Parts: sequence; structure tokens; C-alpha cells
Amino acid sequence: MKVPKNLMMKAVGVRCVAALVLLTLCAAPAFAQRGKWWQDDRFRKELGLTSEQSMRLESIFQKIQPTLRERMQALDQAEDQLEQFIETGDDATVMQHVGVVEVARGELNKTRTMMLLRMRRALTADQWAKFTALAEETQRNRNRTPNRQQR
Repeated sequence: MKVPKNLMMKAVGVRCVAALVLLTLCAAPAFAQRGKWWQDDRFRKELGLTSEQSMRLESIFQKIQPTLRERMQALDQAEDQLEQFIETGDDATVMQHVGVVEVARGELNKTRTMMLLRMRRALTADQWAKFTALAEETQRNRNRTPNRQQR
């Protein structure tokens, strides 16, 4: 069975997308920061986060974490099955299962987006603007680091 190139690329990219989702669980959409930014001293200081805000952000994160894990596992399982179907299934089965994968990915992304929306609402407008600027600066610095290491 010959699998269309775009479908094969999609299956390969599935793992990359899943990894990116995990990297951005605690960050703004434009910022892939590892860890809990609301507990980072630099972010806390520059944003002027109160203890109440930090606790609220942690609470939001902890409350949604089990659902995120569950949805990530569902996506992983769907992707694993898709890879098996690509190797052994017919085109119709592969295409049908792509839909299953996309539904699982969509559910994970919706859950993540709602978490980020709740986190954003825990910040003032000024804090959000500062967070966005700080996050972009941190990402630019992170993007420069690998280039230095490659030289």
C-alpha cells in the first residue's frame, strides 16, 4: 500500500506537535517556556505578581493538569494507532483514523486554551502586556543560544 506523502508527513509531524503542546502548557501562545512561569523569580518580579495571583495561577494549572494528561494520552494512543494503520492498513482506514487523531488533538488544544485563558484573566492588563514582552524576549534569547553552540 502506498501512503500519500502528505499523510506520511502528517504522521511524522504528529509527535512534534504533541511535544510542542507539552512545552507550551504553561505559557502564552507565542511563548514556549518550560516550567511554571508564575513561579519564576524574574517573571514574578517583572510582572509584579502578588502571592495571591501566583497561588491562583498554580491552582488553575493543578486543576486542569489531570485533564491535560488524559487528553495527551488519548492523542498519543490515537497517533500510535495511526502509525500502525499507515504501515498495515488501507487508505480508507488511514484516512478515517486521521479524523480520530485530529479530534484528540483538538480536545487537547481546547483544554490548553481554556487553561491559558483562565491564567490570562488572573493577570491585570498591564501584567499581561509585560508578560507578553518578557516572554517574547526570553524566546528570542533562547533562539539565539543554539546558534552560538553550533559555531
